[in-house]
Amino acid sequence: MSKQFDVLVIGGGPGGYVAAIRAAQLGFSVACCEASPYADPKGEPRLGGTCLNVGCIPSKALLHTSHLFEEAAHSFAAQGISVGTPKIHVKTMVGRKNTIVNQLTSGIKGLFKKNKVTLLGGLGAFVAHTEGGWQVKVGDEIVDAKQVIIATGSSARHLPGIAVDNKLICDNVGALDIDAVPKKLAIIGAGVIGLEMGSVWRRLGADVTLLEALPEFLSVADVDVAKEAAKVFAKQGLKIELGVALGEVKALKKGVSIAYTDKDGNEQKLDADRLIVSVGRIPNTDGLNAEVVGLKLDPRGRIDVDAQCRTNLTGVWAVGDVVSGPMLAHKAMEEGVMVAELMAGQSGHCNFDTIPWVLYTSPEIAWVGKTEQQLKADGVAYKVGKIPFAANGRALGMGETTGFVKMLADAASDRILGVHIIGANASELISEAVVAMEFGAASEDLARICHAHPTLSEVVHEAALACDKRALHF
Repeated sequence: MSKQFDVLVIGGGPGGYVAAIRAAQLGFSVACCEASPYADPKGEPRLGGTCLNVGCIPSKALLHTSHLFEEAAHSFAAQGISVGTPKIHVKTMVGRKNTIVNQLTSGIKGLFKKNKVTLLGGLGAFVAHTEGGWQVKVGDEIVDAKQVIIATGSSARHLPGIAVDNKLICDNVGALDIDAVPKKLAIIGAGVIGLEMGSVWRRLGADVTLLEALPEFLSVADVDVAKEAAKVFAKQGLKIELGVALGEVKALKKGVSIAYTDKDGNEQKLDADRLIVSVGRIPNTDGLNAEVVGLKLDPRGRIDVDAQCRTNLTGVWAVGDVVSGPMLAHKAMEEGVMVAELMAGQSGHCNFDTIPWVLYTSPEIAWVGKTEQQLKADGVAYKVGKIPFAANGRALGMGETTGFVKMLADAASDRILGVHIIGANASELISEAVVAMEFGAASEDLARICHAHPTLSEVVHEAALACDKRALHF
């Protein structure tokens, strides 16, 4: 006799576990299956997906530790604090990261128990469409579910001819477990993961070089933010080579040798102690038996869905990294909630135009909505309010004066079209902009809201005022 549920969620990452919990809250009988053990000492499946196990959470733990280290080494003295020369104990840093990961992943099991979600070990593979829904094989057992949510996430993209062993040559997984500060660290790819991991090890003393194939730095971000970030990172000591054509990569006895052609056509060679390959991610669709039931994939291997995450199969949904859109944990969570609510007949909602982006570098970078270059390309008339953190009293007191807030508003309606921040706590400040844009606010609306003084949020307020050329403190 097969196990029977109203809903089976395939994958226990952010999109999957949130979808499972919300569906259970709405009265469905729910099971969630997960196959990956990540680094579980017992080899058991671990919930949380890439984000909690080998992505968002552990990387932020390392970023925080390395930030404190750099503050102690370079910023304390200016505030009258003397601590001597700080030393980093990498094993302790990594151990702390692992403790945080274990706490959060085990916490999801507690949430499943609280919400009566059944956890199944194994990857879900479609068997057949039945009269009552779908038959899925999970491990060695068969599960019948009326509806299925696919949330299998993504994996690091590897490059041909470069063997990732997660010791000498690492992807995002190995980058989190480097056991000593390398003298020289090379990173292929200057995107989010490359910049964040490069920042960690640069702060701790590594000589870091990032090799990026694209001719422009952070082209996905607003042009002003990208220019400021490039300037700041160069000053910090991150070496970023753009327009690189990668050549042969050799693993040596005590390091890696990377041949490449620079943007001017010159042949170059870079020797490093460690290499991190950070060139994007690919959706996890292998093993689902998509072809058996006719599940449609797009040309990039993602599951084809509509705006509400419905696949071409009745009663089958897909969310997160395995579908189109930015590979962001919070986007996956929003989709998971939307799908659960749609299944219950509610008006599930996910506004893809107000999904925020964040880079947890120092300074942090965050944005929501359109960039200035996008508005120009679309022929939209807009106005700009841009205020530096250097004009803010709280930023001065914190010693965090780098960067700015840039607000873009429609020239006719004043509706906020995009907000771009590079500076301290940008990851937190961006939420005000997300709320404003979600409810169709104008820059005037934010300009009329009283912001506590002194706070960094006042820079957002001033940027709103600046859209109408009436900033008060700049």
